[in-house]
Amino acid sequence: MASKKSNHSVKRFHTLSEVMDASGFPPPKHPLIVLLNGVDKPLKGRAPNKSHVLNYYKIAFKPDAGGELMYGQTKFDFKEGGLFFVAPQQILSSIEENDKEETVEQEILSPQITLLIDPDFLLQYPLAKKIHQYHFFSYAANEALHLSAKEKKTILSLFRDIEDELDSRIDDMSHNVIISQIELLLNYAQRFYNRQFLTRKQNYPSLTDRIDELLEDYFNSERGPSGGVPTVNYLADQLHMSASYLSDLLRNFTGQNTQQIIHDKMIYRAKNMLSTTTLSIAEIAFELGFEQPQSFSRLFKLKTSQSPQQYRTQFN
Repeated sequence: MASKKSNHSVKRFHTLSEVMDASGFPPPKHPLIVLLNGVDKPLKGRAPNKSHVLNYYKIAFKPDAGGELMYGQTKFDFKEGGLFFVAPQQILSSIEENDKEETVEQEILSPQITLLIDPDFLLQYPLAKKIHQYHFFSYAANEALHLSAKEKKTILSLFRDIEDELDSRIDDMSHNVIISQIELLLNYAQRFYNRQFLTRKQNYPSLTDRIDELLEDYFNSERGPSGGVPTVNYLADQLHMSASYLSDLLRNFTGQNTQQIIHDKMIYRAKNMLSTTTLSIAEIAFELGFEQPQSFSRLFKLKTSQSPQQYRTQFN
C-alpha cells in the first residue's frame, strides 16, 4: 500500500530549468521563460509521469483537438486546435495515473506549442497584476479555447513572434517586447473566448432555467437552511463546470455573474416570504441559509434600497 501511495505523490517543479531537464530538453535560453514549438518542428522529450505542480504560467496550443476533448457537455465544433491555460500552483495529472481522465498533460510535446512563464518574468510590469484578470487561467481542461481557422492563424503567428524574439534578439529591449507579445496573446485569447461563448449560446438555451431549478431544489430541501447560503462552487459542481468558467459564461449570456444571479434569486424568495408569510426577519434569514439575520438584512437593503421590515410594511 505504501508503494502505491508513493506512485501518486506530487512532483513540484520550482524552476523552468527543472522542468526542461525532467522533460529531456536543454536548459532554457532565458531562465524565466521558454517556448517549446512542436508544431513547426519535431520535438522529442518525456512527458511527466506523475502528478505535478507548476510554479509558472503555462499556455499551450494543441492542434486538431476536435473530438478529443469536451466543451462542457458539448464536443468541439472547430478542428483547428485548442488553447489551454494553467496558472501557478495548479496540480496537473499525467495519463498514466488516471487513463479515464483527459488532461492537458497527455501530450505536452510534438505537435504542441507550450509557453512557460515564471511569474518573476512579469515583475515590475503592469501585466503582473493584470494577468489575474484573465479568468481562463482557472478554467478546467474541458473548457479550453477552441479556435477557428482564422483564429488559429493569429495565435500561431503570436507564438512564432515570441519564439523569434527569444531565439534571436536577446537585448535590452527584449523583455519589453516579449511582455507586450504575451499581453497581446492574452487579449486575443480573451476576444476569442468571448466569441466562443456567443457561438455556443445555442448549446446552453436553458442554462439559466437549470440554475433556477438547482436553486429552487436547494432552498426547498433540508440542505438549504442547514447548508448555508448557496455558493458559486456549488452551482458550478452541479453543472460540471469550473466556477470561473460558469461566471464568465453567464456574464456573456445575461450580463450578470453567478454570484449576482444567486443573490437575485435569494432576494426574490425573500420578497415572497416578507409579503406572504408571518415569518420573522430572523426566520426568513435562516430559511435562506444565513447564519446571522444582519447579513441577510444588509444584502436585502443593498439590492432593494429598503430594509426587510420597510419592504414588509408596504403590504400591511
